[in-house]
Amino acid sequence: MKRAGSIAAVRRTLAAWRRAGDSIAFVPTMGALHRGHLSLVERARRSADRVVVSIFVNPLQFGPHEDLTRYPRPIRRDRELLAAAGVNLLWEPGVKDLYGAGDCTRVRVEGLDHGLEGAVRPGHFTGVATVVAKLLNVVAPDELWLGQKDGQQARLLEQMVDDLKMPVVIRRGPTVREPDGVACSSRNAYLTPAERREAVALAHGLEEARSALEAGERRAARLIAQIRGIWKRYPRVREDYVAVVDAGSLEPVLKVERRVMIAVAARLGRTRLIDNFEWEPR
Repeated sequence: MKRAGSIAAVRRTLAAWRRAGDSIAFVPTMGALHRGHLSLVERARRSADRVVVSIFVNPLQFGPHEDLTRYPRPIRRDRELLAAAGVNLLWEPGVKDLYGAGDCTRVRVEGLDHGLEGAVRPGHFTGVATVVAKLLNVVAPDELWLGQKDGQQARLLEQMVDDLKMPVVIRRGPTVREPDGVACSSRNAYLTPAERREAVALAHGLEEARSALEAGERRAARLIAQIRGIWKRYPRVREDYVAVVDAGSLEPVLKVERRVMIAVAARLGRTRLIDNFEWEPR
């Protein structure tokens, strides 16, 4: 596995691959890798000749009271995992590489950034869209691989790529879960043993909603109530939101008549977790 820090080094390597006719898939990460990230790498390997992964803890997407300083950074372990997974190039930019002196350009995807995570974390998605636009401008991949666990982020980036006519295909990998159903997340490492036992509430609530949909329930209010009913069994879980939204517009719906995303966010102690699934009436 090659490693690069500077933008110039990344572009030199990619130019050589393109001259050889290789297709390129890109997986952007913030490190602290888990099985969800590695599943995206595996899908990228199957879909392209070369796989590029970036590790960059993006300060622009963290709020003033969020976990930027304590976000896990096990870089040696991450490098070993990516090398074993068959990654061709690991890009580790520094903050000055992406946000140089006088940097003032920001990318905002209006409408898709105001609900769900956007309502709880103002400015978060401007940070996400801005850094991904920068990463894509450097890597210029054929494919960009994102995870369904961050469903709102994936939808927002799909819109950004379409609106800005970026020549990249976005592909989503399914949420990867631990054996007990908890969605793989770098932030799971923050949980105490007691909090980790209750983290299953998010997945259990979503499974209750999925079962209700399969049984014919279409009222969003009823689906939300069922999730909250499950959460009452877990006293450490503090709700941020439970929502049923259109999978395209991310606007709340009253009734499930087309493809929707059911999304949840909750806090356990100092840790904030999210989860979701998409579902379409047959």
